[in-house]
Amino acid sequence: MAASVVVCKFDELPDGQVKRFMANGKAVAIVRFGEEVYAISDTCSHANYALSEGEVFPDERSIECFKHGSAFSLRTGMAMNLPATRPVPVYEVERRGDEIAVVIP
Repeated sequence: MAASVVVCKFDELPDGQVKRFMANGKAVAIVRFGEEVYAISDTCSHANYALSEGEVFPDERSIECFKHGSAFSLRTGMAMNLPATRPVPVYEVERRGDEIAVVIP
């Protein structure tokens, strides 16, 4: 069963940047672009590094692993380039007033 977990306030998320949060024991990278908020697993599928330490790209709506340069879609979790070939989980985000919640299955 899915659980919705409040992780932060909306204005705690810097526009165009990534922050790491824990939600039901899972590390989640949260990215905000304007009014849009994305949640993706904070672990690269290629080599187990934190995606929250990487760079975000607003035009592509993606995040790059700092270690080997693989980028992942914030919308789908799909690997966009090598060396990663497997996707990472993405999570539904709920905005409740000024709070941001992540739905963890």
